[in-house]
Amino acid sequence: MEVFWSRGYHATALPDLLRATRLSRGSLYAAFGDKHSLFLRALDRYIADALRRMEGEFDPGNDPVAGLRAYLAGYVERTSGSNGRRGCLLVATAMELAGQDAEVGRRVASFFKAMEAKVTDALSRAKAAGKLADGVEPAIAANILVCFVEGLRVVGKTAPARIASQAAADALVGRFVK
Repeated sequence: MEVFWSRGYHATALPDLLRATRLSRGSLYAAFGDKHSLFLRALDRYIADALRRMEGEFDPGNDPVAGLRAYLAGYVERTSGSNGRRGCLLVATAMELAGQDAEVGRRVASFFKAMEAKVTDALSRAKAAGKLADGVEPAIAANILVCFVEGLRVVGKTAPARIASQAAADALVGRFVK
């Protein structure tokens, strides 16, 4: 995953993967099939890690607004400094492959749909608790928030000031919650 993340799919060569996995060519092919299959497994791991992190942030037993703030704070952290310059494997993959590789496109779209569903659920719970601003529709706000955090991932490559990203996140949440 780290090799694909740092180099991209097309720029990753078999020797890079052999060094990273410490496997021989035969063992790598026996374990993973081909480069594409290995990449899909790496992408699946990245997606699973992100969904697991969101499950913690949006735990139904916790306050949904606090979960939303934790979710955004995590993205601010991941888009600041060297973390931000590193970028996001999913965003890089979407830009490099999603329009050309149907399997990758399905995975990327499925992840964004799952992320939006988690945010919608949190916002729906906030609405039920009377914590959502009047007129805010959870599904529409969730779509805006997903676009915002993925935009942060792209802008993070330019190393924006952390304080600016946090201020933008705070202002956006301020539009949605009481």
